[in-house]
This record gives sequence, structure tokens and C-alpha cells, in this order.
Amino acid sequence: MRLSADRASALARRAVADLAREVARVVVPVECAGCGALDEVLCDDCSIPLRSPPWRCEDGAPRLDRLDGVPPFPVWTLLTYSGVARDLVLGWKDRGRADLTRPLCAALRRAAGDRAEPLRQALSTGHGASQAIHVVPVPSSPAARRRRGADLVRRLAASVAGGLVERGVPARLDPCLAPAGAARDQVGLGVSGRQRNRARSVRLRGSLPPGVVVVLVDDVVTTGATLAACERAVASGGGLVVGALVLAATPRPTRSISGWRDR
Repeated sequence: MRLSADRASALARRAVADLAREVARVVVPVECAGCGALDEVLCDDCSIPLRSPPWRCEDGAPRLDRLDGVPPFPVWTLLTYSGVARDLVLGWKDRGRADLTRPLCAALRRAAGDRAEPLRQALSTGHGASQAIHVVPVPSSPAARRRRGADLVRRLAASVAGGLVERGVPARLDPCLAPAGAARDQVGLGVSGRQRNRARSVRLRGSLPPGVVVVLVDDVVTTGATLAACERAVASGGGLVVGALVLAATPRPTRSISGWRDR
């Protein structure tokens, strides 16, 4: 069977790209993004945390506290954002290590599968008319997407949705949030003022189904202000955030929280 001109052209481009990558490996050897070991994108030792079960980290994100007596939604992470893990995430986000996309997305896909059961329960507890979990990436700025050459958080979110579906939990990627412009300087603002300020930095793009159940996805959580802003934007459209999955979280003081979210 003869190939069409377009198909032949695509195959030729792919062959050229593969050859370029092989030449680059000779000229500039691949290094492990964590420890610098040669000829490995990510060595076995540095990838161990990515194979570990996700753990709860929202108690180290004080801006998730709504100050109304309602506990924050659960946030699960794979890494503590320090040392080798910090180098790994920064290499992927800001130092051109696009070759880390596959292992990092695969790790968060496994983490989503690990958390499938509690999220299935959240979906079935009668939160409106939602028939599937909407996996929503935290929006990146246009400048960040241009600098990185891709919307990396959206790729993480697609992996989370895939991990849930693999475990039988109906889920779909829904990039329904967008940046709403720059927030004002937070210097001098109290906790509630900072929350109001960050809430203005994210907006809902379009509409959500009534009572939709949402899981947020981000690369790193620090204070939780951005996740809180996303929760408010989702709530403004009638949705309910039941959890978040992130690659890394800044160090936190404790890890003990009770309730269904620990299961």
C-alpha cells in the first residue's frame, strides 16, 4: 500500500527528529535530573519517591483554610519540595527537561489510581448531578506556557484523569479555569485579605454542569493560595472541589488528619 504524501512527510520528519535526538545524546549526554548520573533521564534512586504512595499535605498549606470552620479539601502529593525533588521539578518546569514529562506524568497517573476509591466515594455521595469527576488543571499564564513550550500542568491533569478511568472511576479532563490577570501586591495583607486577593487571579472559563465534582491538579503547592483561588472559582460556577493532586509540596509540620479523606 502506497503512503500518502502527508503520511510520508510526517514519517520523514519523525525520522529526522529521532536522528537529531541521537546526535544530541552524543554531543550533550543525558544526565539524571536529580543527581546528575550520566545516560539516564531519571536514575533508579531518584525515581523511588515517584513510586511511593501519595500522602496528605494540606495541613502545610495554611491558605487553604477558609476560616469558616469547614476543613480544607484533601491535597495529595508525591514529593517534598526540597533537595533532589526540588531540582527535579525545577528542571522539568524551567530548565528545559521536557524528557521528564513522561516519568512525572506516569507517577501522578499512578497516584490518581491509588486515590481512586476515596474519590469514587466523593462522586457517589450525592453532590448534585455530576456523573464524572472533572479533573481541572490549575491554569498557567500564557508567558509560562510559551517559556516551557507546553502547558505542563494540563498534561499532569490528563494523566490524573487517565489514572482514575483505569481504576473504573468516571473522569474527564476539564481545563475550565483561566488566569484572570495579575493580583495586587500581597505585602501587608492579612490571611483573609490574601485569600481575597488570590481569588481574583483565577476565573471560570465558560460554565460547569450543575453540582459537578472537581479534582484540581498542580505541580507544586506552597501556601495553598492558588488552590484556594481555584476552589472559589469552581464554587462560583456551582462546582465542588473534593481534592487535589500535586507533584510536590513544601515541607509541612505534621501529616495526621482524620476523616474520610485519609482512606
